[in-house]
Amino acid sequence: MPRLPRLDVPGLPQHLITRGNDRRDMFFSVGDRAFFLQYLDEARLEHGVHIHAYVLMSNHVHLLATGETSFALSRMMRDVGRRYVQHVNAIHGRTGTLFEGRFKSCLVETGLYFLTCMRYIEMNPVRARMAAEPSRYRWSSFKENASGTPSGILTPHPEYLALGRSAKARRDAYLRIFEETVGVEQLQAIRESTNMCRALGSPRFVTALEATLRRRVSVVPRGRPSCRTQPVPFFDEKGT
Repeated sequence: MPRLPRLDVPGLPQHLITRGNDRRDMFFSVGDRAFFLQYLDEARLEHGVHIHAYVLMSNHVHLLATGETSFALSRMMRDVGRRYVQHVNAIHGRTGTLFEGRFKSCLVETGLYFLTCMRYIEMNPVRARMAAEPSRYRWSSFKENASGTPSGILTPHPEYLALGRSAKARRDAYLRIFEETVGVEQLQAIRESTNMCRALGSPRFVTALEATLRRRVSVVPRGRPSCRTQPVPFFDEKGT
């Protein structure tokens, strides 16, 4: 059975994860991480991709990004992966596969879903006990986003800009987001939606996408199938 095309809607954010093969390390030095970011920057400019958040862990990478055109993110990741593997093989004298198949991704609804996904990405080093707080981890977008004026590889999303009219207002609002931890249900929703390449959002968002794309975009619950699937719970009725 042929593989379904990846879910992709130009202008809609996506959460991406690419992992090392067998979940082994894909970065072996400080230079490797710098090289990866350099080629990510070049590829996102070439293919029309806006990156809003990122983190480089030891054996995987998270990105929150928006493509201007269909499959711009796929082309960007293809080019980054190709050049990065060439770099690693040449520098470290290795051969063979580096990445664990295709990257995983999910479409992300704007609003609270988008901001929660940013926090999820930039808190990854803290959850992995690689840093006591996100500001102490060098290889993420936290410091830029927490400054209120992200620059360089980052493009501020309208949801981020709406946090405040000035850099200070955005900084203060962004830091307040990190005062609360991501709940268990939110973690589950982000992980399952991304690993299954589905959509992360409200029931209304998911239903609208399924009508537009004419295919299922919701996460299918494990176990006995029901007559209707629902998105994984994310926020309570008050949206907190």
